[in-house]
Amino acid sequence: MFDRQAASAVSREMLATLGENRVAYIKAIRSEEVAFLSADAPLLAPGYRVFVLHAADGTPMLIADSLEAAMANAASREIETVSLH
Repeated sequence: MFDRQAASAVSREMLATLGENRVAYIKAIRSEEVAFLSADAPLLAPGYRVFVLHAADGTPMLIADSLEAAMANAASREIETVSLH
């Protein structure tokens, strides 16, 4: 049974960190967009499709050249990948 009172006791901050370091998603982007992910992102040759593993909060964790490589890296870190719709 759903406990509405217990659910309301969860703060926004707690909800934001739910799944942190255990849940991630993978997003395909163009290689020229990688530079916009963070100041530390590598510069890649344009025209390629790359896959970025993002933490639940959206922080990029890994850039891979294939979906399979990104998923394998997540699995090796014991991170569950989820689908975004």
